[in-house]
Amino acid sequence: TNEIDLVVVGPEIPLCNGVVDALQSAGVLAYGPDEAGARLEGSKAFTKNFLAKYEIPTAGYENFKEIEPALYHLSQCSMPIVIKASGLAAGKGVLICQNQKDAEAAVKDMLSGDSFGESGKEIVIEEFLEGEETSLHLICSGESFLALPMSQDHKKVGEGDTGLNTGGMGAYAPTRLVDDDMLDEYLDCIVRPTLAGLKREGVNFRGTLYIGLMLTDQGAKVLEFNVRFGDPETQVILPLLEEDLVSLLLLSARGEVLPEKISFKKSIAMVVVLASLGYPESYPKGEILSLPNELPKGSEIIHAGTAQNEEGEIISNGGRVLCSLGVAQTLEAARSLAYALCEKIDFQSKYFRRDIGHRELSRQ
Repeated sequence: TNEIDLVVVGPEIPLCNGVVDALQSAGVLAYGPDEAGARLEGSKAFTKNFLAKYEIPTAGYENFKEIEPALYHLSQCSMPIVIKASGLAAGKGVLICQNQKDAEAAVKDMLSGDSFGESGKEIVIEEFLEGEETSLHLICSGESFLALPMSQDHKKVGEGDTGLNTGGMGAYAPTRLVDDDMLDEYLDCIVRPTLAGLKREGVNFRGTLYIGLMLTDQGAKVLEFNVRFGDPETQVILPLLEEDLVSLLLLSARGEVLPEKISFKKSIAMVVVLASLGYPESYPKGEILSLPNELPKGSEIIHAGTAQNEEGEIISNGGRVLCSLGVAQTLEAARSLAYALCEKIDFQSKYFRRDIGHRELSRQ
């Protein structure tokens, strides 16, 4: 009816359910991996086996579908330990357990289906890695790819990187944590082997490949893959892009070779997530949002979990409600813009971390 020329698939569930395959069968160009490629996000167990097979650096691990073998394996592990639901869990299926008791409880809850339903019926028990996290987004077209500016997300809900894991409480890009030589190494040791391995598995990967990395004393190791533009990192990467995004996505959707280099602004972007207090567990919805009429230059409000009520008012409708973006020449200036905007936005359960970028600022 609408004669759509290009579909850019945002969420992971339709990708894992094969929406790109269906669109391609209908003759509609779609940006994103097919169902086979989307398994990199849809199954953490599959991904860990893939990484091991192609000798791509990652944490030591074992996969389990039954409680007793998993508990026995735990008894041989040192703490802390990471326990992951293998399936999709909206960014919340990763638990870092500090002691044996909590780890055993997590295993039982997941494998019984109590905590993550079908997504937790297979789990990954993984070595805990020390270091700093960073994120690498790539636009891919087979083995051709473009690396976007590296960003750093803040997964924990509490300041000082404390509390439960979330889908992300804020991010900034680019990060000085990774220099050009380090990025080249990641491309050689992680990105190219991943895309070549996928090709050998019969997957012509097109779309976004998001690689979550932990920078350890032994080098960078892959924490996870996503197969879409992940937020909040995307919200600080795309404002830095000087090229036409749609042209790049079209090349990928058509399976054509991507340009070797593209241009980015010499700026820094920071985004702060305004969440509903209680996220990532239970939180209220339906609260009326008060938003400023005018935004300072370099600021932007990005809607996430919002809706309109019958009176036309914007209300909260999710755990992460809005994002406050600042783009400037320095991290300090971008941070000031983002936090000044946070103060101008109001709703009853408003909660946000006040230390986004704290690691980068401590390095300066």
